[in-house]
Amino acid sequence: MSPTPPSTPPASHRSASASAKGVIAAVKPRLRGWIHAGTAPLALAACIVLTVLAPGAGLKWACAVYLTCSLLLFANSGVYHIGTGHWPAKVAATLRRIDHANIYLLIAGTYTPLSAALLPTRTATLVLGIVWAGAAIGTATNLLWMHAPRWFTTALYIILGWVAVWFLPQFWRTGGPAIVWLLVAGGVTYTLGAVVYARKTPDPSPRWFGFHEIFHVCTVAAWACQCVACFLAVLR
Repeated sequence: MSPTPPSTPPASHRSASASAKGVIAAVKPRLRGWIHAGTAPLALAACIVLTVLAPGAGLKWACAVYLTCSLLLFANSGVYHIGTGHWPAKVAATLRRIDHANIYLLIAGTYTPLSAALLPTRTATLVLGIVWAGAAIGTATNLLWMHAPRWFTTALYIILGWVAVWFLPQFWRTGGPAIVWLLVAGGVTYTLGAVVYARKTPDPSPRWFGFHEIFHVCTVAAWACQCVACFLAVLR
């Protein structure tokens, strides 16, 4: 009996898949992914400086966590979105899962140096336990329910981002008003971006700069505000 030849997708299926990828690549805005790709090396440089300058091993580790989460978000997002329409289906699905999970990780990663620098040890442990548990739940939800409604995942992002708002008075007492206002400005900007992402509007230029690009600009602006807050907190 002759061996069974390896199965291959019918030519019609391969053609349909290629056509679908071509359509996606053609309709996505040309700036899709480039905003985050351009931010990735800047975030890496800023966080390396923060980590090197941080006093003490504990704060250095906290800043290294922030560095890792920041780089993961911007680098993976750039790779995923720039290649949208060209990646094989399994690769695209994996990158998308990582992209969505990284939002939770960045929220928790941002709270890590801030809590370590500004809060008493017991309070910092409480805050970080809450936000990292939330990040784990959000990541698990993303992995197990990839096609969750956009409004649902957006609500999770916003809730996790504002969960430590009750500790802002302690941040104010220890770090001062500038840090708190930068955190609030970043939080508001993240929230506005999330609303644009959920509603898919405004969509000013679908060919070049659509609603998703507004969302990415908001994430970069918010990250910048909170990165400055981290510098002020760690180096005060």
